[in-house]
Parts: sequence; structure tokens; C-alpha cells
Amino acid sequence: MFDNPMLLFIQFMNGLSLGLNLFIIAAGLTLILGVLGVLNFAHGAFYMIGGYASYTLVNWLSGVPGGFWFAALGAAGLLALGAWGIERLMLRRLYGRDHVYQLLFTFALVLIIGDVVKVVWGSSILSVSFPPGLDGAVNLGIAWYPSYRLLLCAIGVAVAAGLWFFVNRTRAGRLVRAAKQDREMLQALGINVGRIYMLVFVAGSALAGFGGALAAPAIALAPGMDAEIIVECFIIVIIGGLGSLGGAFLGAIMLGLLTAFGISLFPDFEIVMVYLMMVLVLLIRPWGLLGKPQAGG
Repeated sequence: MFDNPMLLFIQFMNGLSLGLNLFIIAAGLTLILGVLGVLNFAHGAFYMIGGYASYTLVNWLSGVPGGFWFAALGAAGLLALGAWGIERLMLRRLYGRDHVYQLLFTFALVLIIGDVVKVVWGSSILSVSFPPGLDGAVNLGIAWYPSYRLLLCAIGVAVAAGLWFFVNRTRAGRLVRAAKQDREMLQALGINVGRIYMLVFVAGSALAGFGGALAAPAIALAPGMDAEIIVECFIIVIIGGLGSLGGAFLGAIMLGLLTAFGISLFPDFEIVMVYLMMVLVLLIRPWGLLGKPQAGG
């Protein structure tokens, strides 16, 4: 492959596209883990719901100009609404309690959502068509490349830039960072930390739904699709550093490229290579690439 520049370029772009789509999903998990300190096992299930919801909404909006994009935003909105209900009614009661309770709660959500998907959409494999005008390929000079995957790259970069701007350049972003570092101090200053937690959980879940909707045209929708994505998201979060959006971006790109090139070069060991990369990173930097050592650790 390395003596074929065109094939090398295509695999690089495949890895980049996969990595940027993974970042959109993993960014939500990173926000929730970094600010709320909740290991949200249900994040993959939220991604799955986003994919299935986009399937239904795309069919409902068939013939409407821009229907796919309305469906993707609708899927994100649906996840945001569901996350709001989950946080208000149940999750907020577990803040500050042992992580075991949070793990059990989010794992229960995984089981419930999995059964809901089977009841509503069945167990058959479903697919979502590419948006009109994005089912072809674009000539990039060195090779033709699917236009939808190129758009995924652009959206991934836009989401990363938007999150960076929000966290580092807005007052709301500064409050989110402050809530992550010292909740008690923020409460003493009269800031409603509970509302910040709720908004972070809603935004993180909406990102999972949006990522699922964007991925839907490129994958097969089937029950159980959440299991693989949650493992990949946790690998990205661990590699990048707990709670680090920059680390999640770097980890997602690394995972995407390793997966794309691993499938071509070592198809029998592609999954093993991903875990080896994680182990290697942890041996060198136990707190992740852009994470920070825990106090007292």
C-alpha cells in the first residue's frame, strides 16, 4: 500500500473521516465525564437512538429539501429532550454518590434502550440513504473520494472548533470549567451548579445523537450497535485524558487512522492494535495524552 500514493491517501482520508465522526460522539462523553464525573455507559445507546431516530425522521421528511439535515438535528433534539428528563428525574440524585451507583444506573439505561429499540424498530438491519447530492465522489486531484465522508470531516472540524470556542472564549464555558474544578466554590458564589450539570448532560447526549444521525448513512443500523461505539469512545477518552476535549480530538484521530490502516495492513489484528495503542499511551502517560495527573496520584 505504501508504494501506492492514491491508496495511501484514500486510507488516510477514511481514517480522518472515521476519527472526526468518533470525536463528535466521544466529545459528549468527555464533557459528561469531565464535568459531572459520571461514567455514562448509556452514551453508546444514545448514539444508537440518534441513528434510529434519523432513520424515522428521514422517512417522514422524504421529499422535503434538506430533510436529512432536519432529521439529524431532530435526532439531536430528541436526545437532548430525553437526556433532560433522565437528568432531572434520576441522574441528579446520584451526583456525589459512589461511582458504582452511576455505573449501575447507566448500564440499566443501556438494557432499557436496547429493548426499546427492538420494540420500536425491530431487529432487522436498517439503512439511511445518503443526503441528495452527497451520494457521489469528489475529485481531489490525487483520487476521487466520497463527498459525504468529506462533509463528515468538515462537520467534525467545525464541532471541534465550536466546542473549543465555547469552552475557552465564552462566560458559559468558563462556568463549565469552574464547575469541573471546584463545584463547592461555584455554589458559594451563587452559581446554579445543578443547572450547569443538567446543560452539560443534555449537550453531551445531543452530541451522541447527532453523531449517530451523521453516521447512519455510512453504517448499518442494528440492535447492539451501541456496544462497539461505547468501547471506542472510552478508548478515545482514556487515550486523550479524562475530561480533555483536545485529548479526545487527538485520540479520535489516532483511533480512526489506526483503524483505517490496520484494516488494510493487518486485518486480523486491527482490533488488537487499538488496544495496544491504548496500553502504550497509558504506559508512557497514565493520565492520557493531554490529561493531567490526579492530585495525590
